[in-house]
Amino acid sequence: MSSPKPAEADAQAEFDLVNEAEHDAVVVTLRPKPKEKYPAKLHARKVLQNLNEASGLIYLPGTPSLYYEDSDQEIFFRQRRYFYYLTGLNFPDCAVTYDIKRDKLIVWIPPQNTGRTVIYNGFNPTKEEIAAIADFSDIRDITDLDDYIIRFIDYGRKIYVLHKNQQPTFPNHQSIPPNTESAYDSSALIKAMDAARVIKSPYEIKAIRKANAITTQAHVNVLRGLHNFENEAEIEAVFLATCVSEQAKQQAYGIIAGSGENASTLHYGANNEPLKGRQLVCLDAGCEWKNYASDVTRTFPISGKWTKESKEIYDIVAEMQEECIAMCKPGGNYFAIHMRAHEVAIKGLSKLGLIHNGTMIEYYWAGVSRAFFPHGLVDYMGLEVHDVGRHGALLYGAEKGHCSDASKLYHDILREMLGSPEETQDLLEPGMVITVEPGIYFNKYALEEVYLKDQAIAKFINKDMLAKYYPVGGVRIEDDILITEDGYENLTTTPKGDEALKIINEWKESKDEKEALEDSVQIEVAERKKGWLW
Repeated sequence: MSSPKPAEADAQAEFDLVNEAEHDAVVVTLRPKPKEKYPAKLHARKVLQNLNEASGLIYLPGTPSLYYEDSDQEIFFRQRRYFYYLTGLNFPDCAVTYDIKRDKLIVWIPPQNTGRTVIYNGFNPTKEEIAAIADFSDIRDITDLDDYIIRFIDYGRKIYVLHKNQQPTFPNHQSIPPNTESAYDSSALIKAMDAARVIKSPYEIKAIRKANAITTQAHVNVLRGLHNFENEAEIEAVFLATCVSEQAKQQAYGIIAGSGENASTLHYGANNEPLKGRQLVCLDAGCEWKNYASDVTRTFPISGKWTKESKEIYDIVAEMQEECIAMCKPGGNYFAIHMRAHEVAIKGLSKLGLIHNGTMIEYYWAGVSRAFFPHGLVDYMGLEVHDVGRHGALLYGAEKGHCSDASKLYHDILREMLGSPEETQDLLEPGMVITVEPGIYFNKYALEEVYLKDQAIAKFINKDMLAKYYPVGGVRIEDDILITEDGYENLTTTPKGDEALKIINEWKESKDEKEALEDSVQIEVAERKKGWLW
């Protein structure tokens, strides 16, 4: 029996099959499954486990409605991620409180709107609609929030906020308790929430998996249409259109569709140059599903065929990724994984002759691979594409006192390059979701204006070979990895390598056959573009 198509699987997920005996026959009926609620209370309790306090109140405001300066147009709404973590709500002008002692999670929403705002914007969500989204203890009007918080202050309870500028100001209250300022703690909550967010709940993993599934379809549609495209903008357009058509209307970050030498710019975003005469496209793009990110990068030849140089570089990066993903498991040390990527890069670049005049150890000690691989290997991923962890960023986890001198050099380089604090020592744990994204780039500015002017590194770079590889631009491959109890699961199913090339060339052959048929019946060239999206 064949597996259900995605739409069929979604339909099956929304209904329970129930066998009912009726007379001597079996009647199969479909009963709608209750919608899965966002696990707001589970997340609040996870925060409390890390906060380790017996009483007090957690207070988080959501994103307010904002307008552009000198305009009646609203600024694009993006919910505060810490607020979303405790609510699952994607509406403006809300707040949430969690009474630690009573385990009481209350969301505070604007009163039901009336008048012209309804005509223009429709109704605000009702309390019944909010209750269907997440498992709150109560839902109340935000107009009553100030009185609620002031009562906690009157009773001498601590109010935990993320940042000092998120303390409530009580503008409508004449008398505020004199001890208000000392009631707030703006340092403990963010650490507790970061520690909670880094270990994903089953609901979160499901959302990330869904985001990856839609992102995969978008990448595939780009591969299918590639031979029709003339400009990077068309790649961006097809990717974005696919996501929107699947109800994933927000991207986790700006789409990067860099062709040729543009692929050597890590966060290239113009996406507006012609593809003609260029070797590769580096497409780094991922959508959000219910605010949870995906982050996927694929690099592929525009023509459907590798050049000698582009294939050489792609194979090195593919080996870097394969070996690093294989090291992902509970207790895994990010720093060791990152350094393995550099070891593979050094070996591959040395074999090609791009680095020379030294030994493998000399290359390693000099950090020469940084000239071609200048970024980090791994990020946490979740409600942010570069999500938080116990120390706010990622994962430079060699234990203190256990670094060789060479490792300490790279450790210091990484910390300086990526802004990692001295004390960061996170290791991989079950429930973490990370990205693994090695790359090799031939960025003219980086090589000629930075690394070739650093004699400690320049003496090992074969500058006579660089011109041959500049047209490659850059190669990056990125997947999203869930750390499991016994290893890892790759959440990204997007085709890469030979599988991606097969899609490109199958659709090219189909296009060629169609064009031959169209020519035979003299169909206008303009008509050929119809249906190019899928």
